[in-house]
Amino acid sequence: MKALMVVATLLMLGGCATDGQAPWTAILAPAGCSKLSSEQELALNLADDLANDGKLHASLANLQSLPDNLGEVRLRKAKVYRLLGRSEAEPLYRSLLGSCLNADAEHGLGQLYAARGDNGQAQAHLQRAARLAPTNEKIRNDLGVVYLNQLRLEDARFEFLTAIELQQNNPLATLNLVTLLLYQDNWQQAAEIVSRAHLTPEQFTEAQQRAERLKAPATTRPAAGNQVAVVADPQPSTLK
Repeated sequence: MKALMVVATLLMLGGCATDGQAPWTAILAPAGCSKLSSEQELALNLADDLANDGKLHASLANLQSLPDNLGEVRLRKAKVYRLLGRSEAEPLYRSLLGSCLNADAEHGLGQLYAARGDNGQAQAHLQRAARLAPTNEKIRNDLGVVYLNQLRLEDARFEFLTAIELQQNNPLATLNLVTLLLYQDNWQQAAEIVSRAHLTPEQFTEAQQRAERLKAPATTRPAAGNQVAVVADPQPSTLK
């Protein structure tokens, strides 16, 4: 009987591994999110405000006063660590896989791998995130950027248009779509979007520069790290 229980346990762990997750992830990650107290919500809001103001270290210091068993705390810590370029981000994101914050965890891992220039892994995580949260315009935009980095233009266009329709006047997705059109030398349609979305000359120049970088040979093309738009980033880049 004990032997059967051991075999069943191993099979369960093997199933988690084939899903691209570490076998222990499902054990560590909570099945649901605990309800936050009003004091904890205030502390999280303060941490968000500090991060949005570019005060990432202060944001992290406030988060460190909260219990680590709260998924919302670990998620925010992971985002801040990612923005600071620290290695603590990945294990925190992975600890949330399989939890009620699964989509956020997959999104964060996709952003991490995109920043490393690993578009294959980034695509896998962002596709899972999009399946979990199909109406999240930030995830759709980020997936579009990974497709654009791979020059999968129709797939990228689909994701950018989806993001724009999900959130009207979405500046990130609009700039990314303009970048794609300029890469295709479709200046007329790009100009129409710029006019309709009231983009500034500086934004248009930025899109044009990104399109030119995409046209560079793959061996000289810069890594995709600064092409990922981040929610908590006070100065998000246009490509994600």
